[in-house]
Amino acid sequence: YLFLNMHDFLQCSGSVRVTVMESSLQVVQGDSVTLPCSFLSWIPLIRLSIIWTVTPFSDPDSPTQVIMLNQGQVVESPAFTGRVEFAAVPWSADITLNDARVSDAGFYRCVVSNPPETGDPGIGELSLSVLVPPSLPVCLWEGNTDVGGSVTLSCIAVEGVPTPHISWEKLDPDRITLPVNMEGELMGSVKIVNMSAQNAGVYRCSAMNLLGTQNCYVNLPVSTPPDNYPGLLQGVLVTLSMALILLALLVLVLWLHRLAQESKWTHGREEEECFSEIRHIPPLVKRSFV
Repeated sequence: YLFLNMHDFLQCSGSVRVTVMESSLQVVQGDSVTLPCSFLSWIPLIRLSIIWTVTPFSDPDSPTQVIMLNQGQVVESPAFTGRVEFAAVPWSADITLNDARVSDAGFYRCVVSNPPETGDPGIGELSLSVLVPPSLPVCLWEGNTDVGGSVTLSCIAVEGVPTPHISWEKLDPDRITLPVNMEGELMGSVKIVNMSAQNAGVYRCSAMNLLGTQNCYVNLPVSTPPDNYPGLLQGVLVTLSMALILLALLVLVLWLHRLAQESKWTHGREEEECFSEIRHIPPLVKRSFV
């Protein structure tokens, strides 16, 4: 009776049964993870075939092969060469992925068939997320640090999965959390208007996700102009104006002096020429009449 029931079950099953115990997994960048895929077949595993593929989260229409087992021969995809292996073949289709990379994240599919079993191959699916600690953020500032000016503090974190949370705070004399304006997912800025001496100090940007926190700092100075700055400026302008007037008078005097010299020289020359003409008039010839 037991034999008949088993025979009937084999006739009804007709295909490999695949079970995936985890529907989603997470691994930290650089670590290893085992992707589970159990199967059940009722005939010898002589022609067992296992194919793993991955479809990136960002491109659901472009699956690529990860690793394949076909009748005892293992073939790895070039992108996973040396990083992926079957964990316990032929007893399971589990694979171990080493040195996980951000590009490894996606939807993984395990396809198992064992000819001559009929029916569709067994398929198992799961998702893999690769977590990345926040990268060291870069702090920048721009603007006018004089009293009354405006300054923008910016913080950029290049990497992080999940996306890091960006926060700004002033550290001294009291720790003050500042409102952040997010510009995209990985950049947060703070704008300080109407600068005063109280705004001077050390500011810290923090990029944080579940794997940790990274910080960068800005030491923001505030310049205070002298109290007599308007009067000083007015004095400088008056001095410059007087200097220009004196220079103009000097130029005028020199010009008048030159005109006088030229006039004197011209008049003297004219007198000299007249005297010469008189001096060289030939004497009158005296005539004698007999």
